[in-house]
Amino acid sequence: MSFILSTGTDIFVSPTSGSADAAAPPAGAGERGRVAAARAAISSCRMKRPEFRPEGGRMAGVKDVGDLMHRTFFRTLSLLGSRGQGALLRRYFDWWHRNPDPWHMGTDAYEQAKYAATLAQIPDRPYGRILEVGCSEGVFTKLLTEAYPDADITGLDISERALSRAAERVEKASGRTRLLAADILTFTSEHRYDLVFCAETLYYLGRRDRLRRASEQLAGLLGPGGVLVLVHPWPEARRLHRFVHASPLSQVSERVETTARRPFSVCVYQARPTGSTGAA
Repeated sequence: MSFILSTGTDIFVSPTSGSADAAAPPAGAGERGRVAAARAAISSCRMKRPEFRPEGGRMAGVKDVGDLMHRTFFRTLSLLGSRGQGALLRRYFDWWHRNPDPWHMGTDAYEQAKYAATLAQIPDRPYGRILEVGCSEGVFTKLLTEAYPDADITGLDISERALSRAAERVEKASGRTRLLAADILTFTSEHRYDLVFCAETLYYLGRRDRLRRASEQLAGLLGPGGVLVLVHPWPEARRLHRFVHASPLSQVSERVETTARRPFSVCVYQARPTGSTGAA
């Protein structure tokens, strides 16, 4: 398939707002009204990951109904305050993980190929402390323990139910693996990391200000010279990664897989080394 850098934003447009980002709460809208709207979305939607399908060598401009529901659902949740959004996301993902491996991450050939592509993009050097944001049930976390057997690895997810399964998956590496239930928008850490992953996560945050906040959080978790790896659907990755791209981090590489059944981008950034006053 040809590599198309289309500037069209129609594939990101909200079916109600006409904007690529979730609309801000209406002026004067109270928290009670926003909560009611979010609950209505929960009761009417069933989530799936967004699908971008190739058509005739170009990305499809019209999303299927499931994708529209997916985006409307999470944009609606983002009308809440960050704490309310986090609480509802926590409940929702605990519900979604009522059955093991709901996205078939441990068995699906596409997911396995994406993990391999991600690992291949990481700069070849030692990493002492690694963080995976949105680790879910720990499929990629386990791969990290195998790829970096001497590293201290932390998996972060908003769903405690998912983390309980992740704990079983990485049990043999439990001495150097920590699993934390937390929201990336509010997460604080006494540590800085040499390597941070965030995959298939940012599109759940909805509004522009939440995406900016998450990007600031991710960049702030890096130690000097630390590496950030973002993995999201293409071409939506251009929108999801834009605040990181505009940050002081330097982009090291980007790998775009357009021929996968769900095209994706693996983008690698690096923080400035200690004492650096310019780009890394």
